[in-house]
Amino acid sequence: MLNMAEVSAFILVVCGLFLIPGPAVLLLLTRSAHGGTKTGLITGLGIATGDFFHVLLAAVGISAILMTSPAAFTIIKIFGAAYLVYMGIQALLVKASSIKTPDVVGASLLKVYRHGLLVEALNPKTALFFLALFPQFVYPESGSIVTQFLMLGIIFVALTVIYTTILALVTGTIGQFIKRGNGINRWGQKALGLLYIGLSLQVVLLNP
Repeated sequence: MLNMAEVSAFILVVCGLFLIPGPAVLLLLTRSAHGGTKTGLITGLGIATGDFFHVLLAAVGISAILMTSPAAFTIIKIFGAAYLVYMGIQALLVKASSIKTPDVVGASLLKVYRHGLLVEALNPKTALFFLALFPQFVYPESGSIVTQFLMLGIIFVALTVIYTTILALVTGTIGQFIKRGNGINRWGQKALGLLYIGLSLQVVLLNP
């Protein structure tokens, strides 16, 4: 099972990820600005559902690989760490750019939920991120891989719901700040890059 140190480190990395608004968050900001808080909240639930979809796929896929070859799990962790290093370097080198929110049209709450779900579930970068990040906090000797993935997934989804709820409630203030804040975008990218690289170094040191 997961211990508190692992959970704390995982939460830290996820909170770092939230520093950089991605397509799903920008969709939420736009929906909230145009349709109000309720629309933003429903969009956030759709995004969280999309995240959990990725968790399930990663858990099932990696568990199947582990059943075939336990050594393959170590290889997955190493390749995942390498991918995190790549993302970390990218985040450190990228220049801040203006953030553009997507165009949206009025829609029912069901369509708003479905749109948020699809934007997150069909994002290939999200799938790669989950496959790279989650194995770094999962250990076969600690019990069922699926159970550990699901526990991390529930934590991730809960944090997503909290984060998107806050954004939906205060879109008028924080939403505009995020869209204008090239400074926070730049430093957020750098902080996230350091988190990714630090996590990757931990994997290398603990798996010589």
